[in-house]
Amino acid sequence: MFTPQGPTLRELAVQALSSTEHGYDLLAPKFDQTPFRTSDRLLDAVTDALRPLGRFRTGLDVCCGTGAGVRVLREVCEEQVTGVDFSAGMLAQARAAHPDTPGGPRQRWVRADARALPFRSAFDLAVSFGAFGHFLPRERPDLFREVYTALRPGGLFAFPVPAPPPVGSRPYLALWGFDLAMRVRNLLWRPRFVMYYRTFRLPDVLRDLDRAGFTTGLTALPSLGTRADGTPRCRLVVARR
Repeated sequence: MFTPQGPTLRELAVQALSSTEHGYDLLAPKFDQTPFRTSDRLLDAVTDALRPLGRFRTGLDVCCGTGAGVRVLREVCEEQVTGVDFSAGMLAQARAAHPDTPGGPRQRWVRADARALPFRSAFDLAVSFGAFGHFLPRERPDLFREVYTALRPGGLFAFPVPAPPPVGSRPYLALWGFDLAMRVRNLLWRPRFVMYYRTFRLPDVLRDLDRAGFTTGLTALPSLGTRADGTPRCRLVVARR
């Protein structure tokens, strides 16, 4: 799963026994060498889907980590892109990996909790990649309201959601096993490390977006293929303020 430059088993164990924030501070220098980084294939698919959805001047990457999603914003936003994360270590890696480029949009990096964003009506587009498992279901409405407030009227909040694996398949069992292990870990150990895969169910997510004030829709990402039943392997949630 990891390249030789990635974290060792001991480093992963130390991270897993830390808080969510400190764990990512520790993992940050090697994060992009793990399979947890959002793949370029997914980033390209989201970029292609966003292009026809509007003209965007400013963009926000919510829980930006080491900045992979900022690459999408740089492709579709004209003036400025902002990455926000609560991990100082991840932001330091993002700054180093994604310097400003001549002729491209300005970049800035902000340390903040996504549940208390320091922005009001500041962005035309917000995206997020692979971060929602760090929020408990009861926290999700607050998160979505914060993104709603950060967007200008008519602004767009977009994020990919993969199709769930078939019940009983190896990926299905692996996700359930991971979540069970994390629940046991958090029951027995403090500080907690919040990361769950099975708590981000699409019907619940769409309901929470609607309650936050968004008008929601779904867009297939055809370059990522279809499942055996013909449904998309991954779709883009498109929520308009």
